[in-house]
Amino acid sequence: MKNQIGVFILRVVLGVTFLVHGLVKFQTIDGISGWFQSIGLPSFMAYGVTGIEILGGIGLIIGLGTRIISVIISALMIGATIKVKLAVGFLGNGQLAGWELDLALLAIAIYLAISGSYALSLDGFIKRDNKYYSHDKS
Repeated sequence: MKNQIGVFILRVVLGVTFLVHGLVKFQTIDGISGWFQSIGLPSFMAYGVTGIEILGGIGLIIGLGTRIISVIISALMIGATIKVKLAVGFLGNGQLAGWELDLALLAIAIYLAISGSYALSLDGFIKRDNKYYSHDKS
């Protein structure tokens, strides 16, 4: 059970982080859309990324679809790191943050994608009714 409490904390922290980042993007979506264009990405991707961050963040906080959301977030973090952050270095360049936080968020997302998170989650509540499901007792 101690393991699941730790995973719960990681899930909620990742969810809150992405929800807040998504809400900030949503408030300035036109500027974010233009920025996406300026780095060679289609402007509509800003809406998709923002939606994934907001809905994915909420999903992680309540524990619904944790594994699927974590895979999607992992892909976003890999894309952001390669497309934007890698060039500025691990700690950044003074104007743009580096990829150290992206790496930490990616690691959390990968862990959640592999392990799932059932403590205090809708996924856990749904799975309890499935007789083929067995809780991790650690």
